[in-house]
Amino acid sequence: MNLLNLFPSRCRLSLLGTGLALLVLAGTPSYAAPGAHGPNGEHLDAPAQAGAQSGTVPSFEARSEAFELVGRLQGGELSILINRFATNEPVLNATVEVETGNLKAPAKFHADMGDYAIDDANMLKALAAPGDHPMVVTVLAGNDSDLLDGNLKVAGAALDDHGHSHDDGHAHGPSRTVWLALALVVLAAVGWFFGRTPKAAGTSSKGGAL
Repeated sequence: MNLLNLFPSRCRLSLLGTGLALLVLAGTPSYAAPGAHGPNGEHLDAPAQAGAQSGTVPSFEARSEAFELVGRLQGGELSILINRFATNEPVLNATVEVETGNLKAPAKFHADMGDYAIDDANMLKALAAPGDHPMVVTVLAGNDSDLLDGNLKVAGAALDDHGHSHDDGHAHGPSRTVWLALALVVLAAVGWFFGRTPKAAGTSSKGGAL
């Protein structure tokens, strides 16, 4: 006697649906909802964002007695924020020039963002190459001027025009399509098994007894 046939058809369908849902969920990656918080109030998605940012946005820092700066290679440009070292006051409308290797380019000031940007194609192409890039930044602000040295480290594949690594985000496990295909196979097999009528099961049992 097939014990599964003791379940009403509606109950068997419910069991089948539950099993299928569990199978699909087992093959689907788990993500924290944006803004989700852990028990200590931390953002659950913060580590992933931080990891992605550190892996795809090369940056460098430099400081002197007069200034300090942070530069980021992203968005098709080298963006630099400059503050006064003593007061942390933003340095605005200064004359800024960046040098790396045998390349030199002036940085344009963005009044809306308060940063200085390098969009020179040759320099950006050179900086996109993996490796260490020594940076020399000349800052002339009012009566103050200084040279700041830093090192831009680019790890992994070269960046594209949008500041993204070409190999970023391409390491995947089995695709969702594969899991769904497996789920459909299981659905068909289990549906055939559950779809056997009690009469057919009884006939099979009698034939086996003979």
